[in-house]
Amino acid sequence: MTQIITVTNQKGGVGKTTTASALICGLHQRGARVLGVDLDPQGNLGFALGLDIGETDTIYDVLKGTRSIEEAIVPTEYGDILSSDIMLSVAEVEFTAPRREFMLDQQLERVRDRYDFIVIDTPPALNILTINAYVASTALIVPMEAEILSLVGITQLQETIESVRTSFNPQLKVLGILLNKFNPRLTLSQEVLELAEAVAEQMDSCVLTPKIRRGVAVAKAPAHGQSVLTYMPSSKPAQDLQQVVALVAGPDFPLPEKG
Repeated sequence: MTQIITVTNQKGGVGKTTTASALICGLHQRGARVLGVDLDPQGNLGFALGLDIGETDTIYDVLKGTRSIEEAIVPTEYGDILSSDIMLSVAEVEFTAPRREFMLDQQLERVRDRYDFIVIDTPPALNILTINAYVASTALIVPMEAEILSLVGITQLQETIESVRTSFNPQLKVLGILLNKFNPRLTLSQEVLELAEAVAEQMDSCVLTPKIRRGVAVAKAPAHGQSVLTYMPSSKPAQDLQQVVALVAGPDFPLPEKG
């Protein structure tokens, strides 16, 4: 059964692409068949995993119908990648056909059986691209920084998730909130953790363990076209993210089936 996991938060700079690239790389390292899908017009996921996004077909081409999804998927040493670029920014106004919320789901249906996991990176917005990701997904991971402002907007995120469950995808599950740049010695981090746990409970979810500690490797890895897991595997963030990968891949972290 293919699991489709979307990494999402409407706030930017909270570690979505770092988390998505680590999941793709880490699951691939464990022998899983993995596809990474970039739904962010900034194209950071493909760039972070070494693709020249100016030279590849993209998810925009697939949704537009000018390329098949099979043609646009690029194999890499970290797994298969379906990249994005700035052209995807017109999605909100260009993709207006009926049932446009199902565009991605319909495309992934063509290749779903080829993969154990599909990991989707989303833009910092609650727009039609994000809705498409939620409709196609079995589960969500919500990264946030260990600071108060990162909690702002999660209420709206929760409302969007509930709307998608009601209208399109009743099996959608929130696997958990993932705290990034966490320092257990700071009072602020502990306060944010308590608030995040309360928010997670409202979402019928949890705060994932472990929390991701700070480290310069996270900032450096994309410039080398690598996940932090391969760029600096001994770093604290890489060790923490490997534990998250193990949770997702392991039998003690059951995922719902896509209806």
